[in-house]
Amino acid sequence: MLRPFSDGLPEDLTTLLGEYQPHVLLTPGPTPIHPDATRAFLRPMLGHMDREVFALNREIQTDLRTMYGTVPEAFTALLAGTGSLGMEAGFANLVESGDEVLVCANGSFGRRMAEMAARYGARVRLVTAPLGEAIDPEDVAAHLNGVQMVAVVHGETSTGVLNPVREIADVVRQSGALLTVDAVTTAGMEPFLAEAWGVDYAYTGAQKCLSAPPGLAPVAVSERAFARFSARRTPNPSWYTDLAGLRDYWTDHNYHHTVPVNLHFAFHAALRAALREGLEERALRVRQMGRAIYAALAPLGFSHYVKRTQDRLPTVLALRLPEGLDDAGIRSQLRDRNISITGGLGPTAGLIWRLGLMGEAARPEPYRILLGTLEDLLGARGIVGRFEEAWQEEQRGQTLTTV
Repeated sequence: MLRPFSDGLPEDLTTLLGEYQPHVLLTPGPTPIHPDATRAFLRPMLGHMDREVFALNREIQTDLRTMYGTVPEAFTALLAGTGSLGMEAGFANLVESGDEVLVCANGSFGRRMAEMAARYGARVRLVTAPLGEAIDPEDVAAHLNGVQMVAVVHGETSTGVLNPVREIADVVRQSGALLTVDAVTTAGMEPFLAEAWGVDYAYTGAQKCLSAPPGLAPVAVSERAFARFSARRTPNPSWYTDLAGLRDYWTDHNYHHTVPVNLHFAFHAALRAALREGLEERALRVRQMGRAIYAALAPLGFSHYVKRTQDRLPTVLALRLPEGLDDAGIRSQLRDRNISITGGLGPTAGLIWRLGLMGEAARPEPYRILLGTLEDLLGARGIVGRFEEAWQEEQRGQTLTTV
């Protein structure tokens, strides 16, 4: 076990941090950094080949297996980049020129998957759904012939849609294709069962559900995926993300590249905090928050952008705006008061707000601040009161069986 770092911040740093105005960050990522991660980040620097760093990395790998629901021997690691590097690494390692790749695209990040796969030479087929709707597993099943990989975004951040990964995995399993899952807005906030579902490659971003600093992409790789990688006809064109090189460092402790050690410290602390709370408990918390926020805003004319309850992504509350609300103007005024929320992306710009409910953002206090400020800006009293009433009702009815 690693020796603990001081519970407190150095006095001069505490003074420095006190000079900054508190900021309420309620975007779909990044999220507010967990206090344990902040403290851990400030540990004295160690070399990336230091034995204590290797010990820390082993603990991270073990905890990632728990978070992703893999088998005990599955390869897990942190890539030195954001979630998009995790996305790219999957295609770089597991796709060769001419491979048939089926991409489920019902938002911006599904489309990004398709673009990346094509850049690595794949013949990309698309299964689509209208914005605000989930991918239909039957559509996936109808296009699996000859496919080497299926790629899907679990939680489509751009629209607030939760795609049915478990059901998609069921149809993919019979085809022999690998399954790649973007778990950027799901893993770490609710149970993710890679082995039980049949997920071969999964990735997320440290700054999302785990509330760690940006700059790391946690990945999980199945033995089937490693076998596909080992059978490549050509070398991986990406040296930096090459699975053999990553395994050389993470498993055999040989030099590959310099990892961002202090980000590892911070990530380790944030992941431990999430697992201590429990993934089912976190899943319940985020759903309770989402229902309470909606109860507060619905009387003003806000409505769910995603119509079907089962298709709504719990960690990104996508709300259609009331007619006549000045989207950019209100968000700018909120930012003037040190509150950040996010509007729509691409086709949904000006149509929706996307409220982040990941990690430390999914707490009542920051949303009390947001809703109280909206009362002032919109001249609409009672928003906070409705939130408090709904939140208390959620607490009284709390049960993990509802997750």
